[in-house]
Amino acid sequence: MGGFFGTISTSACATDLFYGTDYNSHLGTRKGGMATLHEGVFKRSIHNLENSYFRLRFEAELDKFKGNSGIGIISDTDPQPIFISSHLGKYAIVTVAKVNNLDELEKELLDKGSHFTEFNSGKINQTELIALLISQGKSFKEGIELVYDKIQGSCSMLILTESGIIAARDKWGRTPVIVGKKEGAYAVSSEPCSFPNLDFEIEYNVGPGEIVLLTADKMEQLRKPNKKMQVCSFLWVYYGYPVSDYEGINVDAVRYASGVTMSKKDDIEADYVSAIPDSGIGMGLGYAEGKGIPYRRAIIKYTPTWPRSFTPANQIVRDLVAKMKLIPNRDILRDKRVIFCDDSIVRGTQLHDNVNILYGYGAKEVHIRLGSPPILHSCPFVGFSASKSHLELITRRTIKELEGDDSKDLDKYATAGSEQYCNMIEYIRKKLNITTLKFITVEDLVESIGLPKECVCTYCYNAATIE
Repeated sequence: MGGFFGTISTSACATDLFYGTDYNSHLGTRKGGMATLHEGVFKRSIHNLENSYFRLRFEAELDKFKGNSGIGIISDTDPQPIFISSHLGKYAIVTVAKVNNLDELEKELLDKGSHFTEFNSGKINQTELIALLISQGKSFKEGIELVYDKIQGSCSMLILTESGIIAARDKWGRTPVIVGKKEGAYAVSSEPCSFPNLDFEIEYNVGPGEIVLLTADKMEQLRKPNKKMQVCSFLWVYYGYPVSDYEGINVDAVRYASGVTMSKKDDIEADYVSAIPDSGIGMGLGYAEGKGIPYRRAIIKYTPTWPRSFTPANQIVRDLVAKMKLIPNRDILRDKRVIFCDDSIVRGTQLHDNVNILYGYGAKEVHIRLGSPPILHSCPFVGFSASKSHLELITRRTIKELEGDDSKDLDKYATAGSEQYCNMIEYIRKKLNITTLKFITVEDLVESIGLPKECVCTYCYNAATIE
């Protein structure tokens, strides 16, 4: 996916920019970049993050970033920020985007005489393509609207100009863009968890399709928000940081509520509730509260040297990291019936390994409860690492093994309680060697989030869309 941060101040911005961008690190692991503007001159640095952390890459050169305005990015796509010189002026741009019709748009622009200068693994840089589309407009507003009209997928962006920072949210609001304010400065970020330690207070949630211009002393609306929104539900399930609020709704509160909701509908007996850390913890605490049994830390995450496991491109490395960073507590597990809460099942490999380890450490029963409904579709809108090709999803592999066709009766498999749904869950349960397995329903997840159903995207569970 990726996340960005920008700030503009009456004083030097480098420190806020550095730490603010770093607080988006849980959203991506491939590339990191920062750009500042000082006396009409842009300064930029981009580093590979696949074998290191953002802070380690950028801290040594922090004093090189002069100026009162800047933008930064943690990206899972191409190197960013990029610089553009056009009739709109010179600017730097970062994007959190997924462009499904990249090849088509590349051909269209080449036929019009455009050219591309940045390539990554033989493909064009999608942020450069977005910038070229913007530069076709008579204004930044018109150019960004052209991006909204042209791309298939989603795109939110920050643009650093001599006039200020332009922030634009995807036209359906798939990903959040939040504005913060403190004395003498504004900030804008994908993640509001970046604000508290930098003394920013949440000022505004940019709406779907809305465009705003930030200066050090004010925020100006350049385009009004669209009336319809489809913010991704998986932000609250997995990717969002626990302290973050999207649309005014706290991530950890949603996970806690989903755990309480599931526990009220569960008659299983167990000695205690635990969680697969970290994203299962909020749900686990809610489940224990609702169930009225203790919460214990049967698995501990080892964080000093092991990074996230969800985003490395190499699957063997991802599985190794997933195993090595979680340490079971034999004393707590021995001869116990345990309800484990986790965020989701995607491929099933990690959970299968975890379950076998738990039995190996003496667990008597392993009951898995999941904070997302079964994922049946890869996401066409947001570049989540969770959104694999449907051929990799354990649900679709199960359907193919049951039906001989992985696309058969998907609506029925998405309907909780249907014969097909129950057969799929039971098949997965046996395959993963789980005592019992239950997923939250789409309806209960949406209720836990608390937004109107039509405002929450649930495409990866049931292919529902308002487009």
